[in-house]
Amino acid sequence: MKLATRMGRLGTETAFEVLAKARALEAQGKEVVHLEIGEPDFDTPRNIVDAGVAALQGGWTHYGPSAGLPELRAAIAKHISETRGVNYTADNVVVTPGGKPIMFYVIMAMAEEGDEVIYPNPGFPIYESMINFMGAKAVPIPLREERDFCFSIDEFRSLITPRTRLVIINSPQNPTGSVLCKEDLQEIARLAVKHDFWVLADEIYGHILYEGEHHSISAFPGMPERTIILDGFSKTYAMTGWRIGYGVMPLELVPHISRLMTNSNSCTASFTQRAALEALTGPQDDAYRMVAEFKRRRDVIVDGLNAIKGITCLRPKGAFYVFPNIKGTGKTSREIADYLLYEAGVATLSGTAFGAYGEGYLRLSYANSVENIQKALKRIEAAVARL
Repeated sequence: MKLATRMGRLGTETAFEVLAKARALEAQGKEVVHLEIGEPDFDTPRNIVDAGVAALQGGWTHYGPSAGLPELRAAIAKHISETRGVNYTADNVVVTPGGKPIMFYVIMAMAEEGDEVIYPNPGFPIYESMINFMGAKAVPIPLREERDFCFSIDEFRSLITPRTRLVIINSPQNPTGSVLCKEDLQEIARLAVKHDFWVLADEIYGHILYEGEHHSISAFPGMPERTIILDGFSKTYAMTGWRIGYGVMPLELVPHISRLMTNSNSCTASFTQRAALEALTGPQDDAYRMVAEFKRRRDVIVDGLNAIKGITCLRPKGAFYVFPNIKGTGKTSREIADYLLYEAGVATLSGTAFGAYGEGYLRLSYANSVENIQKALKRIEAAVARL
């Protein structure tokens, strides 16, 4: 089979590969603690499920507008306006089946061959994958532990060239749980205006924050007209399998992103959009409880990892991941990840699954019960002691 050359530039998301390996071990009778997949272990709140069921029974099973149902777009605009402090309308919103299409469409629409896109590394692997797929130049901004995995603004400034077309930021961040401070966002915004580049702000974890408040780059002067906010329902409302996300963007970009939706997905499933409408407008108690529980789990896993010889771990400010330093073990990230899976029955991800600057680290998701986290910690401690 002869495939198009661009297929060789397309990456993957390692979490699903490791999940498949773990499932294969479980099929052989081995118990595995899953800390590899970035998915809340909570069920979708009942009121949202009921709204989805009612939508199915009420006939919301047909095509809808490519950009999304008007009532959901309006609710999203209201929510984003209230939480980001920027005035948006329904016309600024495009609803998509999950958050990834916004990454695809924005990079596809804006980055030509030879254009440069700056992205965080370690970072969500689909950023780099799509930049390369489009034939643009992927320019990593390293996130280093000594800076709490935040941008070095001086280093970021040095990466900007006349070919810089787009910058991707993610806060709270996957895989490190770091949060960009207001001052750094302000400087990134100033540089965006000065050098005339766009910003894709991945804010999917914006509501999973344990200290301080969430700041959006869209709120700074000159940024509403050059920012695309990526958000969705998967993380905040435990709706990963529903596949529903959205982008909020300048009006001039909306018809182009909508046209990409028409050409690829036609539209997002109408009944999931009705459920998402209930998620935004209904009770928020379950979402708040989930974040409180994540914070409790974060403290358990961070304290436990820091008690293991050869491992150190910063305390993340958001999302539901830790990114421990495993350099003290003397092994590479991939070696430790494989060792823990096959010898200890703990599924984790190598830091290099998130880019070259992830070497020396692992990503562990604490979207699991405290009981399972404690079990995993005991297994990791015993396994590392045997090295």
